[in-house]
Parts: sequence; C-alpha cells; structure tokens
Amino acid sequence: MQQKQVSRKTMLVLLALQRGELTEHLIYQNLAKRVKDEHNSEILRRIGEEELRHAKIWEKMTGKQVKPNKIKAWFYSILAMLLGYTFVLKKMERGEDKASKGYSALIAEVPQAKQIAEDEDRHEQELLDMLDEERLQYIGSMVLGLSDALVELSGTLAGLTFALQNTSLIALSGLITGISATLSMASSEYLSAKNSGDKNAAKSSMYTGIAYLFTVAFMVLPYLLLESYVHALVLMLVVVVVIIMLFTYYTSIAKDLPFGKRFLEMTLISLGVAAVSFVIGILVKRFLGIEI
Repeated sequence: MQQKQVSRKTMLVLLALQRGELTEHLIYQNLAKRVKDEHNSEILRRIGEEELRHAKIWEKMTGKQVKPNKIKAWFYSILAMLLGYTFVLKKMERGEDKASKGYSALIAEVPQAKQIAEDEDRHEQELLDMLDEERLQYIGSMVLGLSDALVELSGTLAGLTFALQNTSLIALSGLITGISATLSMASSEYLSAKNSGDKNAAKSSMYTGIAYLFTVAFMVLPYLLLESYVHALVLMLVVVVVIIMLFTYYTSIAKDLPFGKRFLEMTLISLGVAAVSFVIGILVKRFLGIEI
C-alpha cells in the first residue's frame, strides 16, 4: 500500500500504530531481560517479536520508518517493576495504549488491517495467558489479608475514635491491634495452607501478612498526622475507599475480573462495619461513663 493511496488521516493512524508496536516491542524486550524465570522471559521475548512483526506490516503500508517512544517504554518498565509485568501487559493489551482514534476510517481505506489486527491480538492473548507471575499466584492470600484488615481495623478505629477522642491513643491502640492481628492472620494462613498440603504455605502466609500490615499502616496514619479525631476518622475512611479502589482495580486488570461489583461490595462492607462500630463506641462511652 503506497502512501498516496490513503488519506492523510489514515496515514497518521498507520504511523501511530507502527510507532506503538515498536514501543511495545521495546517494552517486552526490556522485561524479558529483567525477568528471572526462563519460561516467562521466553514468552515475553516471543510477544516482543510479534510486536516487531506488526510494526513491519504497518511499515510496508506507510513506506516510512519511525522510532519507538523510549520515554514511554522506560515508564512502563518501571511500572512493571512496581506492580508486576502481568498487570502492565494486560493493561496494554486491553487497548488503553493502542492508537485507536480513527480506526474505523482506517479499516474503510485499508480493509486488511482489521483481519491483521484481530489475528495478531489473538496470538498475543494466547501468549499472555501462558504467563505465570508468582505474585498473581498469591492474589487470594493478599485479598485475605487486605480485606480482613479493612473490615476489622476500620471498625476498630471507628469505635475507638468516639470512645477515646484522642488521636494519639487511637493510633497507639490501632497499631497494637493491627500488629497483633497481622501476626495472628499470617499464622492462621500458614497453618491453613500447611494443613491443605500447600508446599508454599510460608509464602502464602508472607503475602497475607504483608498485605495486612501495609493496610494497617495506611489506616492508622491519619491519626498520627492529625490532631482532630473527627478529621482523622474522615481521612481514614477515605483511605479505606482508596485502598479498596486501587487493589480492586489491580486485581480486575491482572486477573480479568469485574471491577464495579467487587469494589462496591467491599466498600459497603468496610464502611458498614465502621458505622456500626462507631455507634458502639458512642454507646460504650455514654452508658459506661468512661472518660479518658
């Protein structure tokens, strides 16, 4: 396909696709070099080769050479280190980073582009499904630790907020409760996994404990930063919602799960428990007459 046979708009779309494929080729190749697991490294290398092949197809249509976006490639490489390469790659393959604007016009002028895109996307998805990242094997353990910490500690902190009305005491009580619960939860997960014959019981326990401990730290932080217990309570509840939103989004991308229903369910449970516990704190303070 020569350049003069397509409109300027379509040519720009083709060039964007070409550059996008080259950029993703660079991302996959960078990740393949950093991943220690040989199985995953080989899959990433193969996907990178697929992307390069796509770029050459678009290059034949444009008749031009373009360079990859190295800044974008660097950014995604860093993001993969923080959140895991499976999350980043599945996010990319969902089309959020594809040059999709004007694609309908592209197909109208270059009919074979649709079949090419569908075939190559199918090949890449087959390869992505073969990835086996360790942290995704323990998503269940992480969800267990995070959800338990959110429900238990949000209720505890909300109850303590009105009962104590002192951010330092609330933070101290929350930390003691949270650390004790972390050890208890991690131990329970270890014993449960061990009794189920899981050879990686220690890792399951570790992921559960880490998720629980980090959740505790972020939820207690408002009481360490603010003097007003009311403002600290509000900020803590905001933190709870943000943690739920971020983690639900992460799992929805990495594990191909629905976001909205899971986010709403966990949010309602956590805030509902916090509301009930806050009322209990009021009742305890009023009827027992405890003053601190």
